Amino acid sequence: MTTSFPETKTGLRFGLAALAATGCLAAVLAAVPVRAQDNPVLAKVNGVEIRQSDVALAEEELGASLAQMDPATKKDNVLAFLIDLKIVAKAAEDKKVENSEDFKRRLAFTRSRLLMDSLLATEGKAATTEEAMKKVYEEASKQITGEMEVRARHILVETEDEAKAVAEELKKGADFAELAKKKSKDPGAADGGDLGFFTKEQMVPEFSTVAFALEPGKISDPVKSQFGWHVIKVEEKRARKAPDFEQVKAQIETYVTRKAQAEYVAKLREAAKVERMDKPAEAAAKPDAAKPADSKMAPAKK
Repeated sequence: MTTSFPETKTGLRFGLAALAATGCLAAVLAAVPVRAQDNPVLAKVNGVEIRQSDVALAEEELGASLAQMDPATKKDNVLAFLIDLKIVAKAAEDKKVENSEDFKRRLAFTRSRLLMDSLLATEGKAATTEEAMKKVYEEASKQITGEMEVRARHILVETEDEAKAVAEELKKGADFAELAKKKSKDPGAADGGDLGFFTKEQMVPEFSTVAFALEPGKISDPVKSQFGWHVIKVEEKRARKAPDFEQVKAQIETYVTRKAQAEYVAKLREAAKVERMDKPAEAAAKPDAAKPADSKMAPAKK
């Protein structure tokens, strides 16, 4: 099971808060000047230098297309791309492409987006203090503490007859984990059918009802669900505990950052005069200020 905090929900049409995590923002951050000795020249195109910082910036922008490459291949490909970029951009300048209306519109849009991303990054960073993150953690922890959870194993088979046969073997003393490895069609069969700890809502109702009714060490009769037939063994029950702060710190940081960005944009929107010509006045009303989703943490699988 993974530890997770839901992202902030906003009414922003273009998801401005989420844009703070995109490559465009990364490009702005990567563009921060670095010392010359840490930023060597890697190539020259008609006398124009391409430095290490240019490669880092391009890697951020190209993103997913480079994911499968090893570092050396990635660097080679990015550098080749930048060389072509310089060559073609110079040809475009010679042809006065920048004077076209389409280019001017695109340039204005890109400039606005970079300005937006840079400001949102600053606002998000300022809001993401240790104190703010601890507060979110404590509030979310209160919602979790005390909720019951069960650790169980199961053996999943296709038919009721197979499930009954498994139950008979277990009654005769077969080891549950070993039998799960041999008989279960569930992906967790290799772990002896171990499902780790889970809450009632994390499993289908037919499974949860039986699992939470069993005492630790007990084995169920065959149980049917949409996945097939289960034989369940409950290993342990406990009151759920919140994961340690350090386990979820990165997710809390993202949550607090995006929440702050969304609220900042909502505040600016409230102060702005926005006129929508494409919709009736009532449909163009300002959206509600961003409200954070309920914070929840799920413990990592033990």
